[in-house]
Amino acid sequence: MSDANNLISHLIELRSRILKALLSVLVVFLCLAYFSQDLYQLLALPLLDSMPENASMIATDVASPFFAPFKLTLVLSFFIAIPYVLYQVWGFVAPGLYRNEKKLVAPLLLSSTLLFYAGMAFAYFVVFPIAFAFFNSVAPEGVTVSTDISSYLNFVLKLFFAFGVSFEIPIAIILLCWTGVTDAKSLRAKRPYVVVGAFVVGMLLTPPDIISQTLLAIPMWILFEIGVVVGSLYAGKGRRNSDEETGTEIE
Repeated sequence: MSDANNLISHLIELRSRILKALLSVLVVFLCLAYFSQDLYQLLALPLLDSMPENASMIATDVASPFFAPFKLTLVLSFFIAIPYVLYQVWGFVAPGLYRNEKKLVAPLLLSSTLLFYAGMAFAYFVVFPIAFAFFNSVAPEGVTVSTDISSYLNFVLKLFFAFGVSFEIPIAIILLCWTGVTDAKSLRAKRPYVVVGAFVVGMLLTPPDIISQTLLAIPMWILFEIGVVVGSLYAGKGRRNSDEETGTEIE
């Protein structure tokens, strides 16, 4: 009976935290909804700046002028609310963690959020201007560049997600080293495969152009090297500390 009560209480807490996370996204969305058109204009700047003179974006669907900014605002609201969403995740899992795990997980949640934002910023300020300038420069003679607003939004959201997730590589490496799954020496030995894998992942996560693939692969490789250096400081500590704490409890 006690196990059933504990399960129900955990489910109730999980529901409460999910609702709080969704509510935070909704609050941010309501605050940004009025500025949805301005937000889309800001998102489109890298493309508009690289387009030929007198060229403009188009809407091929009747409802695109409304739904494209609406979709952008909704996704942006989730990105902005990520810190609070992760706080709810932390509040739910923290009671089941060892003391040493709590000391590591909290900084990792903050670091992962900042790295995700850094990946999006890198895509917007570095990748977009270079990629769009290249695409527009190679347009065949007589072809007018007029990008659909919905297609553009889907394109940039895919790149935002790809770069945001890829910038989480140091966090993944630190966790692997901390839990003892691998170590810095083994990762360094696999460096040639990692470099090749970075370009393969860049090919899979980005549109089929060499510029986006390269601009994603190179930061992934650099972040891998950073993760190896930091991960070497945590090699095996999670497993050892957990064993020590378990042994202490048994005694």
